Amino acid sequence: MSHATVRFRILHFLYHRGSAVQHWFSMRIRPAGIGALLIVSLGSFMSIGQPRNSIFQIFCLSLGMVSLALFWVIFRRARLSATFQLPRQATVGKEISYSVSLKNIGKYKVRAALIAQTPADPRPTLREFSQTPEPGEEKRNIFDRMMAFYRWQWLLSGKKTFQIDSSASPVDLDPDETTRLTLRLTPLRRGVIPMEKIRAQLPDPLGFFQKNKLITAPTSSLVVLPKRYRLPPIVMPGSAAFRIGGEETSNAIGSSGEFVGLRDYRPGDPLRLIHWKSWAHTGRPVVKELEDTFYPRYALVIDTFPGSADEQVFEEIVSIAASFIVALDQTESLLDLMFISGKTYTVTAGRNMERTDKLLEALAAVQIDPAEDFATLSKSVRSHKESVTSCLLILNGWDTSREDFVKSLLKAGIPCVPLVIGNGPAPEGTIGHWLDAREIARDLLRLPTHLSAAN
Repeated sequence: MSHATVRFRILHFLYHRGSAVQHWFSMRIRPAGIGALLIVSLGSFMSIGQPRNSIFQIFCLSLGMVSLALFWVIFRRARLSATFQLPRQATVGKEISYSVSLKNIGKYKVRAALIAQTPADPRPTLREFSQTPEPGEEKRNIFDRMMAFYRWQWLLSGKKTFQIDSSASPVDLDPDETTRLTLRLTPLRRGVIPMEKIRAQLPDPLGFFQKNKLITAPTSSLVVLPKRYRLPPIVMPGSAAFRIGGEETSNAIGSSGEFVGLRDYRPGDPLRLIHWKSWAHTGRPVVKELEDTFYPRYALVIDTFPGSADEQVFEEIVSIAASFIVALDQTESLLDLMFISGKTYTVTAGRNMERTDKLLEALAAVQIDPAEDFATLSKSVRSHKESVTSCLLILNGWDTSREDFVKSLLKAGIPCVPLVIGNGPAPEGTIGHWLDAREIARDLLRLPTHLSAAN
């Protein structure tokens, strides 16, 4: 085991335990309580040997108040249950409001309780801590780099699922009484967020300390869609290649698409095209004549395989995909979202099919697949060769396996636009557009309006 590995194991253990202790105290000691404890500490030190000094009197007063507050908070009680009414979706960075039905199921009245949602544990794993450097860490002094405290803080803030907001006013509930209140939170990460942990904060009358009681609540979850960026007007390469309105593989002209007119029935015409009102009016079978209409069909392929050690790069990949899903005009096109996450997924939305929300919900749950398999992904994309107009590839870095993947699609004759995401400058030989993960908003706005296919 290397010295660096031992160092990170020790640091991770200390920071992991230290964060737990800090969280425990922050949930129970309020800012006024911190001030009161400081006064008690300073007063006890400064009044040594001076029992009649005014500082000693301040010490005694503050100690009495702290003791009273602690005694009060120890004996506070609450047994509550809650049910949630959550919105169908949320988006990273946008505050949402939701309703909570709260009931006192205990024997005692609950007074001045503050209700707050509790996020999941944001502490990073040992692997994340040891392998994911903080942006700009190389510029820090040698002590900061050795201790990696700022790295820990950066990872801790990046893994928080949402920013909480306590109930606006204290809640008073008699036994068996039910009330409804509105809570607010701001999602910080995409995904399906469990919402079962909600707590009642029971402060003392002086506001020094508070007891935290977990509220009984059924398991609920909130779907958080990825953050989205503003894009310039985008025109994908290729011409319309998909006929909408009928069966994709049909070769019969005039059997689907835009209405042209009516004509007499001919043997072999499908029954679904019969115009029953005209038949009843004329006394002879009449069918609708349709003209096939062609629309573009795009493929959006996400690289879910391990690339950059920085988890934020993959999050940016998902956000970029979400931005293109919203930006592409799907009223006149179809969009196939393709990725591998345990198995191959193809989700289609657009004209006369599923709504865009279905694609965004799929992105909300996508995770990195540790088993790199570009061969299977390439095969899946190439199976749609005849129907796809062009293909937008969002890649997690650049290496020989990704280069071979892009070349396999180009060799199959599929027009491809690779967007390669990574940290710093583009590696030599990169095919397509390089986007710096730390300047995504800037680099996306620099993309040309007409995206040309790679050669």
